[in-house]
Amino acid sequence: MALPLPPRPHRVDVQIAAVSVLSGLALFALGLGTQGDRPLGSPWLLLPLGVLGCMELLRRTAPRVALPVATIALAFDQFTPGNLASVMMFTDIMYAAVVYGTPAAARRIPLTTGAVTVAMTIGFLAWWQQPEAVLIGVVTGIVSFGPAATGVLVRNHREAAAAAKLRAEQTALLAEMDRVQAITAERARMARELHDMVANHLSAIAIHSTAALSLDDPKTTQDALSVIRENSVEGLAEMRRLIGILRDSSDDREPAAAPTLDGLGALIAGARTNGLDIALDHDHAPEGPKLPAPVELAAYRIVQESLTNALKHAAPGRVTVALTRRRGALEVRVTSPCGDPSGPRAPGSGAGLVGMRERTELLGGAFESGPESSSDGDSDGDSGSIYGGKVWIVSATLPVDPADKEVTE
Repeated sequence: MALPLPPRPHRVDVQIAAVSVLSGLALFALGLGTQGDRPLGSPWLLLPLGVLGCMELLRRTAPRVALPVATIALAFDQFTPGNLASVMMFTDIMYAAVVYGTPAAARRIPLTTGAVTVAMTIGFLAWWQQPEAVLIGVVTGIVSFGPAATGVLVRNHREAAAAAKLRAEQTALLAEMDRVQAITAERARMARELHDMVANHLSAIAIHSTAALSLDDPKTTQDALSVIRENSVEGLAEMRRLIGILRDSSDDREPAAAPTLDGLGALIAGARTNGLDIALDHDHAPEGPKLPAPVELAAYRIVQESLTNALKHAAPGRVTVALTRRRGALEVRVTSPCGDPSGPRAPGSGAGLVGMRERTELLGGAFESGPESSSDGDSDGDSGSIYGGKVWIVSATLPVDPADKEVTE
């Protein structure tokens, strides 16, 4: 099994090693040493010079190997006339071991070199008993502790910069997520508004145009065309209003008036024109202080979409709209006969129910829809007897105040 090859030295490390070794050779050629009266002759200083040059190649890729070997080489260099290039290479390897080594080594090396510096100072003072012995400690600190302390400062600065960069990237990511969520929420809101504003008119147009095409009766055709024209004009006006809101993004533009429950009578009158038999439960009309605008808008759109669905899917019979305010919440309830419609019907996509549920949940309310047995089916005409007393219920509970959200739970 072949051993893995060591990583290639960094290009900068190769340059540092080459310049350092060439400088050391130049000093050797000039006969410039750092110390005299050593046991080994001048040629011996080439050995630690070469070893330290090789360790410079590993200063970044293998600092755990480079530092111990460089320490042994520098210790051996003390028995030779010495070379300034060897000392400089050792300080660089010490610095690199702290900067590029493991976090544990970065903490351990400065403490170790500091302890060695203090020990050398105290030891030589005790041995020589001369003030000059302090210089030994100073030189030891410059060669070992100084580079290690510098490496700690540089490493801490790099880690702080990396942490700041990471925080900036995370902030940018969160901002992008917020932007995407805001765009998604705005698109969903626009889709609900577009559906609720236009679906009612288009459903009436589809149903009455089908009736006009299927029945060979001039009066029926004339009535159907009148309803079609009325719904076409109203739908076009609402579409233009919505497009104007989307196109005009100026801050000084007057906000468009949102529908309120004051317009519920006109909405029901329009639905009656389209052929629905509607009863508004006045006994349960909301009373008390004025409702918040989001609650009124949601209630209006829920009633509007419920009437649109009744126009498209309900069986003949009475549609009942009831709004009740109790326990800090507005309850909206729309019932319509459940069964097969006798006349033409418009296709549905189910987006209306989704929109009503979303509007209710955005306010922290509860929404339910589905068939239910009618307890007063016989009182609302004969729909109960024909369709087995089944009605389609749309029920939404909208909290009037966020503090009253628990009434829906």
